[in-house]
This record gives sequence, C-alpha cells and structure tokens, in this order.
Amino acid sequence: MSEEQEEVVRLWAEEYAKEHGWILNPDEKQRVTVIRGLARNTERFGFRYCPCRIRSGDIETDKKIICPCVYHQDELDQAGHCTCNFFFDKEA
Repeated sequence: MSEEQEEVVRLWAEEYAKEHGWILNPDEKQRVTVIRGLARNTERFGFRYCPCRIRSGDIETDKKIICPCVYHQDELDQAGHCTCNFFFDKEA
C-alpha cells in the first residue's frame, strides 16, 4: 500500500468532515487504521470501501459501502460517529 494513497484518503476525509461540521477520530491509532483500510481497498478494488463493512463482491450492492457509506449520516445522527469510528460529530 502506498503512502501516497493514504495521504489522498486523509486529505479527502479531512475535507469531507470539515464540510459537514464533523471531525475525524481524535484517536490517532484508530484514525490511521481506517485511513490505511480505505487506501488498501482503493488500491485493491478501485473503490474506497469502508474497512468496517464486508464486501459482497457485487459492484451494485457494494456501492452502498463506498466511504462515505450510505449509513454514515444516520449513524452520526444516532451515535455521534460512524461504525468505523472515523467521522465524529463535534457536538456528540
């Protein structure tokens, strides 16, 4: 896995979180783990699949788990963070 891809994912995630008034997980170990998982999935499969979700192998079905997955907004609303513990609501 390339450090360059990790940096691309990190920059994207920081911007995405900022646009929505969220933050990335302040725990560096967890944050880096998710970034590495997203980078690895991008390199292996061509998409930023959430590392906390299992791919079915069906491209249409798996579109739902491309980060930011279709579930993240509800998870943030309900729990204050997404299942991957990547995006966090500042207010939660």
